[in-house]
Amino acid sequence: MRTITLCLMMLALQLTSCDTDRIYEKNIELPKKLWLADSAIHFEFKLASSQKRYNLYYNIRNTRSYPFQNIYVRYNLNDTLGNLVSKELINQDLFDPKTGKPYGSGLGDIFDHQFTILKNHKFDQVGVYQFSLQHYMRPDTLKEIISVGMRLEEAQEISE
Repeated sequence: MRTITLCLMMLALQLTSCDTDRIYEKNIELPKKLWLADSAIHFEFKLASSQKRYNLYYNIRNTRSYPFQNIYVRYNLNDTLGNLVSKELINQDLFDPKTGKPYGSGLGDIFDHQFTILKNHKFDQVGVYQFSLQHYMRPDTLKEIISVGMRLEEAQEISE
């Protein structure tokens, strides 16, 4: 029994130590796999240091039945005072345009994608930042999107 407990503790330690760069990550499941155009997905994350550099990503989980090759997403990033830091409309392919083969990592019918928004970015202030994502596709209701998320991680130092 003691050996089993020790093995479980070691496994838990390994699983939690694998992702040491992650500062924040959250994925929000969408009801009935539907993303409404007027439903922006909001996140808040706290930065403890303005001296470090960070990578910011957005996550999409979709099914193979997603009806388009790509997705247009608009993001807004606001600082601790609510001032706009960055915004952009981004087009990303979820499927290969020629073959229709899904991109991302997947198992069965479900595929996960992580797209870079800001790379090696230095934030000016510590505190709580707001981040939002909204789809900008033609249909008001985007089908077969399971979840939408964001990830913030500490950037690896680049040795010169």
